[in-house]
Amino acid sequence: MNSTSISRVGTILYALVIGFFGVNHFIHGTGLQNTMPRFIPGGKFFIYVTGGLLILAAIAFIINKYVRVAGLLLALFLLLIVLTVHVPAMTNVTGDEHVSIIVTNLVKDTGLAAAALIIAGMHK
Repeated sequence: MNSTSISRVGTILYALVIGFFGVNHFIHGTGLQNTMPRFIPGGKFFIYVTGGLLILAAIAFIINKYVRVAGLLLALFLLLIVLTVHVPAMTNVTGDEHVSIIVTNLVKDTGLAAAALIIAGMHK
């Protein structure tokens, strides 16, 4: 398998993960709404919009169109989530178990943002 094929398979697998998270926004919108910072208006509506945008990014990666812009915007979105949801949550945490969950989500979203940047960097 050549490098291009390996990158394509990796991009498709990544797209499936991102698409899963997008669908999850629609299935569990109410639960996710509780994690949103209070300064973001719209509540559940914002959760659904971001879910739709995650699905659109996944589609862009799969059909190989607008991959660079989708990757850059996805990375920006994920880093904003890290800064506005996960980092503030660390200041309000109670108990070691909750710290572990918050740190895991922070690291996960940072890693997903890094992968989106790598994918964006591979496309013109």
